[in-house]
Amino acid sequence: MRAILDVFLLVLQLYTYVLIASAIFSWLYAFNVVNSSNQFIATVGQILYNLTEPVLRPIRRFIPSLNGLDLSPIVLLLGIFLLQNVIVRYVYPNVF
Repeated sequence: MRAILDVFLLVLQLYTYVLIASAIFSWLYAFNVVNSSNQFIATVGQILYNLTEPVLRPIRRFIPSLNGLDLSPIVLLLGIFLLQNVIVRYVYPNVF
């Protein structure tokens, strides 16, 4: 059972990296730092969007953007960190 929890914690950690990469990519794309007509850049952006948007969309319904500032990735990161801490502190020690 601990192996399953370890894999789940690893997936949460990897998703954290994907979420941070998606936020940084959206900033680079919005400020025209990256070439949007490049096929590789468009593919990376689409992959990051497809990985993060299904989870961020329900959060965006409850938390509106503040003058164009999207707080949903921050809320999701805080939720992931909370879930990781609950697993490490309360679930993991009680699993045989």
